[in-house]
Amino acid sequence: MANAKTILCFDYGTKTIGVAIGQSITGTANALTELRARDGIPNWTEIELIIKEWQPNLLLVGLPLNMDGSYSSLTQRADKFGKRLHGRFGLPVEMVDERLSSFEAKGIIISNTGSRNFKEKKIDSLAAKIILEDWFSLNEKK
Repeated sequence: MANAKTILCFDYGTKTIGVAIGQSITGTANALTELRARDGIPNWTEIELIIKEWQPNLLLVGLPLNMDGSYSSLTQRADKFGKRLHGRFGLPVEMVDERLSSFEAKGIIISNTGSRNFKEKKIDSLAAKIILEDWFSLNEKK
């Protein structure tokens, strides 16, 4: 199928970056991993390995806007991360509103486990999955 796309999504953070992979045919995504970041700087080799393994057509980066839609310092850092992804790997990058994705991920974890202990729960990769599936639902109408 010529229109089938594999999309890799990143939930950017200064300590961890969640990663999810999705397929446009099904409009579904799976949480992959969480990458450690040092003050927002990832191990670029880890990202390169993920890109080589999954060979995505598009990279999405969650844009952490304030609830009123305004930018914060984290929004600017996520935008810079997206620009670096494009510069390093030459793939198209799209920034996506990710408001409440981490909140939703925590709600799913509480619902599934009954626990509010999020230390070992991979919230950021689940948030990346949510961001990607929201993107699919918005773009299937286009």
